[in-house]
Amino acid sequence: MQQLRRLGTGIGWRPEIAEALERMPGIDWVEAVAENVCPGHVPESLLRLRERGVTVVPHGVSLGLGGADRPDASRLTALAERAEALGSPLVTEHIAFVRAGGPLTASPLLEAGHLLPVPRTRDALDVLCANVRAAQAALPVPLAVENIAALISWPGEEMTEGQFLYDLADRTGVHLLIDVANLHTNHVNRGEDPSKALDELPVEAIAYVHVAGGFERDGVWHDSHAHPVPEPVLGILADLASRVAPPGVLLERDENFPEPAELERELAAIRRTVTRARARATVGAGTRGGVTYAPTPPKAITGDGVVPDPGAAGRPEHAAAAPVEVPTGAEDAARQRLALAQASLLSALVAGTPAPEGFDRVRLGVQARALAAKRADVVAKVAPELPEILAEVYRPAFLAYAQGHPMSGGYRRDALDFAEHLLLAGLPESAETRLLREWWLERSGPAPLSRRPGARLARATLRVLLGR
Repeated sequence: MQQLRRLGTGIGWRPEIAEALERMPGIDWVEAVAENVCPGHVPESLLRLRERGVTVVPHGVSLGLGGADRPDASRLTALAERAEALGSPLVTEHIAFVRAGGPLTASPLLEAGHLLPVPRTRDALDVLCANVRAAQAALPVPLAVENIAALISWPGEEMTEGQFLYDLADRTGVHLLIDVANLHTNHVNRGEDPSKALDELPVEAIAYVHVAGGFERDGVWHDSHAHPVPEPVLGILADLASRVAPPGVLLERDENFPEPAELERELAAIRRTVTRARARATVGAGTRGGVTYAPTPPKAITGDGVVPDPGAAGRPEHAAAAPVEVPTGAEDAARQRLALAQASLLSALVAGTPAPEGFDRVRLGVQARALAAKRADVVAKVAPELPEILAEVYRPAFLAYAQGHPMSGGYRRDALDFAEHLLLAGLPESAETRLLREWWLERSGPAPLSRRPGARLARATLRVLLGR
């Protein structure tokens, strides 16, 4: 496992708070969503931060390393280009699947539009390890992967989260991005003990830590990244920091941004939590959830701030841990089984097909509604003209549309398909309808012909009608 330098305290860079972050004291590093950064047109704010010596880390959300398919080469290339454009010491992604279907299942490809949990099974672990190794080979810097929050549990899981992460790091040498807010989410939603997860995972593999807020509704915790960090999440951060000095800690906030002073107070609380936990760890016993414990001895930090890998002796500088080889035939069979399971689940969530056996149908309904709401929010950001044109009609209309129209492309395609759907539905003529028609005509442009005769006829008819 390659050594990583310490990052310090950071915050997620978002365009909405870019100017405030440039003026904020004590920011050692920032994390930018990789898909929102164009290598040839890096935002000026990020360039200014880099000039000041602030580290920038690209954080991917669409690779789908936990999916049944091998990582897409173009997505890996894009992630590598962003790491190089930002001069980043590492890149990060998620232990999740984001799409399913396609050739492995001989079914239509479906996009989740969000991060979905991987089953903690041997099949899923074998596939994930192979995908992580492929990503490591394609990237110019080390990779760290993040545990995700989930509303649902897979039936028949064979490992706990900590065991799954331990085996993943052990077999691939990949670093871990531990999100303590996601551990809290899984505690509320799936009854998993955060302390047990921290007991089991290899803390020496941690690259950095995420901290974020959320909210609880009807017994379900939603990892919103739009609310203040709650005390239970800071408690898990303290538990982690009592075991190891985290190389970096980052505050995530994606929307509903407060005043800069409030963000600074949250960052101060994060620093204070880590400092106090480290101080307690050096003097003896501490407390985890009200129970006295003897903390794990702190990991050594070298003079230059590098966290040493105890297993690195004798390995080349860039070498990963010795891989556990899975025979090609066995890996292909595992991919096939995982593909069928993930396609079945995603179809139930976004296409209204029956719930797969063993899943909690109530929780599947909660997850399906959360996916549709997330989809509506992102489409509104990608195509802000739509909520402006449709006003209060936008959200209910989109949620109704999402029930019968799974997303099969990106969010921009989804926005166009939604507008096309409304126009084909025969909206009454109005100023809003005319604006929607003009918006769609300007952006739809030439498109490859669909193989479905009905779709070709509908598109041709629509263009004739809207072109009048």
